[in-house]
Amino acid sequence: MKNDIDSKFVLTVFDKIITHGEKNGDEHFLMGIKVYTDFDGYTLFIEDALVKLNFGFHNQYHFDYEKEEHFEKFVKKLKAIQQQY
Repeated sequence: MKNDIDSKFVLTVFDKIITHGEKNGDEHFLMGIKVYTDFDGYTLFIEDALVKLNFGFHNQYHFDYEKEEHFEKFVKKLKAIQQQY
């Protein structure tokens, strides 16, 4: 399953969750979305209960989900965070 996503959008939402979300250890949570990085900070992880996004160096990314509707709801959550914060 391939989906296109704008790297600026991903980075903006990640930053908003870090800034406005609740911190628990190395993870931040906001509106049902969890974000964190790998040990060196080059790979970002953005996920909810049904979708995982790995976003890495040179804007490479990979989505992991079972149903297209899960992906669509995930993107809706990210857009809501972008607009609300």
